[in-house]
Amino acid sequence: MSTQKPLHIAIAGNIGAGKTTLTEMLSKQFKWIPQYEDVDHNPYLLDFYEDMPRWSFNLQIYFLNSRLKQLLEIRRGVDTIVQDRTIYEDANIFAPNLHDMNLMSKRDFENYFTFFQTLKSMVQPPDLLIYLKASVPTLVHQIQKRGRDYEENIRLDYLRKLNLYYDKFIEEYKEGPVMIIDCDKNKFAENNEHFGEIIRKIESQFYGLF
Repeated sequence: MSTQKPLHIAIAGNIGAGKTTLTEMLSKQFKWIPQYEDVDHNPYLLDFYEDMPRWSFNLQIYFLNSRLKQLLEIRRGVDTIVQDRTIYEDANIFAPNLHDMNLMSKRDFENYFTFFQTLKSMVQPPDLLIYLKASVPTLVHQIQKRGRDYEENIRLDYLRKLNLYYDKFIEEYKEGPVMIIDCDKNKFAENNEHFGEIIRKIESQFYGLF
């Protein structure tokens, strides 16, 4: 499948929503280049889950930097990219939530958010944002299924609050087109028909470009 110009498709969603799985499946289906979030080599993640107030700012700056590098690579490249998580989620969901829960100081949060605003003015939004919307039970089920050690201690109220931030973010997102997938109903990872629905929606979104 060839395109007139390389596209940037970004997948947003809470921890355990299925972003990495969908990124992988779409990259195979459309021969797109996947860009994953590098959780294995993140030097702060383990420390963060052990002591959130101490490491929240460091972690968010690390994410912001790696996401910005990804965006610059995407814009320089000639291939259509499907990206696991967006730069917007760090700033509009994770950082404000940490601040809200008194896990990031006001000073750190304001510094971080101002930095994000500067960076945001330098990058282009994705051609399509796919939001994987999932209830807390669905998220918990999928987090348990993948069994990452550092995720074992994620609190339910943390996931619940992130979901509220995600819904607000998607409601207010005006950077470009959004596709919402209800992951309580659409089990794309194990159901071919459900995955087919997502493929059809994407094809109709870019109809005329393909």
